[in-house]
Amino acid sequence: MTEKVLKGKKNGMLILLLTIALYIAAVLGLVAAASANGGILNIIVMVICIAYLALGWIALCGLKVLKPQEALVLTLFGKYVGTLKNEGFYFVNPFCSSINPAARTKLNQSGDVKTKGINPNEIEMPSKKLSLKIMTLNNAKQKINDCLGNPVEIGIAVTWRITDTAKAVFNVDNYKEFLSLQCDSALRNIVRIYPYDVAPNVDTTGDGHADEGSLRGSSEIVAQRIKEEIQSRVDEAGIEIVEARITHLAYAPEIAAVMLQRQQASAIIDARKMIVDGAVGMVEMALERLGENNVVELDEERKAAMVSNLLVVLCGNHDAQPIVNSGSLY
Repeated sequence: MTEKVLKGKKNGMLILLLTIALYIAAVLGLVAAASANGGILNIIVMVICIAYLALGWIALCGLKVLKPQEALVLTLFGKYVGTLKNEGFYFVNPFCSSINPAARTKLNQSGDVKTKGINPNEIEMPSKKLSLKIMTLNNAKQKINDCLGNPVEIGIAVTWRITDTAKAVFNVDNYKEFLSLQCDSALRNIVRIYPYDVAPNVDTTGDGHADEGSLRGSSEIVAQRIKEEIQSRVDEAGIEIVEARITHLAYAPEIAAVMLQRQQASAIIDARKMIVDGAVGMVEMALERLGENNVVELDEERKAAMVSNLLVVLCGNHDAQPIVNSGSLY
């Protein structure tokens, strides 16, 4: 199904004024014919005026008003006629009907969420018009296993708009529900490729080589792949995905505490490694300086004792408490 835009239909004001004028003429003609003496001509005029007064309102059903960034898909006795786009006052065949299968669908997205202050008892009539504005779909958070099997909670916000109204209406049953389901499916497919954090021997690009891709460290790349995955699925629905962004990313509650301890342990190990590397470098520098300046000559045993003492002082968590030996070294 290909979209067909109807042009040259912005004559709604002319038809409205013409209909009103004809109604006035019919009333005046009926009054004049009724007040005149009988005759075939007067009877014919009365019949025509009464018929128009009874059926003339049908033309008003063909008047359509569109605001900016709105569209109306029209069918005539089941056949697709075309789409009205752009703002204006239109007149179409009065027997044409407008279609919007997602008119009653309410998703957690812009344009479909009621604002505060609206009476909950108010009955809102669904609109048959399609919005061409850019909208944001914020799907619920999902629990998905990453490539290492760890359960992860993730949520995305997808910015989208309708580009082909005919495909959106006729190619899928409900384009809003279709988009929501495809977002969930695409998100699962992409998240299963990546680990939450950088892990060894994991290929996320599919080139056969391990890389450092992760959900936490490669969020921009992951979001781009999610967008491309969703776009490939919703092309048939006439929908364009403008952007996809990760709005929530965390370990699932059942493993969050364990993973936090793991991250803390990894941080402690990295910090200790840095401290030990620095301490060994300082000990080497101290021994070299003592040997260069001939400050003191130490045998291997006393060098080992000095190295041990310096490492204890430099790697300890608390300040050293020195003990001064006032006697002889020997």
